[in-house]
Amino acid sequence: MGFSLSNSSQKLSSDSPIGIFDSGIGGLTVVRQLISELPNENLIYLGDSARVPYGSKSSKAVIQFSIQISNFLLKQNVKIIVVACNTASAKALSILKEKFQIPIIGVIEPAAKKAVETTKNGKIGVIGTTGTILSQAYFREIQDLNPKIEVFSKACPLFVPFVEEGWIEEEATSLVAKKYLAELVDAGIDTLILGCTHYPLLKKVIQKEVGSSVILIDSGHETAIFAAKVLKETNLLNFEKNVKPSQKYFLTDLPLKFTEVGSNFLGSKIESVEQVSLD
Repeated sequence: MGFSLSNSSQKLSSDSPIGIFDSGIGGLTVVRQLISELPNENLIYLGDSARVPYGSKSSKAVIQFSIQISNFLLKQNVKIIVVACNTASAKALSILKEKFQIPIIGVIEPAAKKAVETTKNGKIGVIGTTGTILSQAYFREIQDLNPKIEVFSKACPLFVPFVEEGWIEEEATSLVAKKYLAELVDAGIDTLILGCTHYPLLKKVIQKEVGSSVILIDSGHETAIFAAKVLKETNLLNFEKNVKPSQKYFLTDLPLKFTEVGSNFLGSKIESVEQVSLD
């Protein structure tokens, strides 16, 4: 991986927090995986809920937003930044890596690598928001890893509002999933990347429609594993087990029912959240 820390990062220590950001609250599923994979780590999450969604924004805007958020996180002395947003990972990650001198990782590369390692028949499906699918970020990443693999992509835009509405196992959700996923099943995929941070909450429904033989790749889970590798390589893993790690949550706007919906994404109760301005 070859990450290096500049002189400006020398103050960082193993107990410095991990910074995570997303365009909204979906990235909390990535936080959930980070907590599971790295239980000793302090975490700071920022959801840009005032400007969600990023998928409909220009690349210039997404890059600008991502730089603003990264600057905010750096002021919190984070030791690594996890871009828990597929759109920002596709459009801004390379710029962030050039601009900032701490490790910065996205959700696309780890998921693509795992999918390539997993597939047996060389047919990988990718589902995501319209913006993510149109960016072809997963397609390019997979093709770079193995150009012989066939990639079948499908935008599933209705999944996001269903999840945020709490319609996880409703009949309507199953019907929409069946329609969305039919062409991927017909294509004979054996591996499916969940290319949106909302989608892990629909794993049951998705698995039922694609069949038990298809392996689902949770980009959040793979990103958490990748983050652990990066922290180990840079000697920044936190091994302190006697101190309860802190979790801080920031939003650029406080949407209705955030605590309720956010807790569903996180898998545990969110005790407090602070609204901040990035201007």
